[in-house]
Amino acid sequence: MEEQLNVFGKPIKPCCHDPLTGFYRDGFCHTGHEDTGVHTVCVQATEEFLEYSKSRGNDLSTPRPEFNFPGVRPGDKWCLCAGRWVEAYMAGVAPYVDLEATNEETLAIVSIDTLMRFNLKGVQ
Repeated sequence: MEEQLNVFGKPIKPCCHDPLTGFYRDGFCHTGHEDTGVHTVCVQATEEFLEYSKSRGNDLSTPRPEFNFPGVRPGDKWCLCAGRWVEAYMAGVAPYVDLEATNEETLAIVSIDTLMRFNLKGVQ
């Protein structure tokens, strides 16, 4: 896979290896033509967001051992679909974002100004 960039135009940093995230399950929010969900936003999950996502039909918190998926817990980082992040933002439950690990392709869906307001580095 060719090197992908983050929203700052620099090489993308890993999002999370435990649980192993990313469309390609490589720990990065890499994307490609087969990633129709655009799993490009590295978020730090919150209970509020996980409950919201579950209510919208995307249960990220329940372990699914048959898919080797341990479930996402509050505090875990996860590569989220950009559209789902925008949906959560509109509902007032958007999780914070690790911008250095968020793929630049996200900027086709949400502005850098909006993402900067949810910069995880600013709250740690």
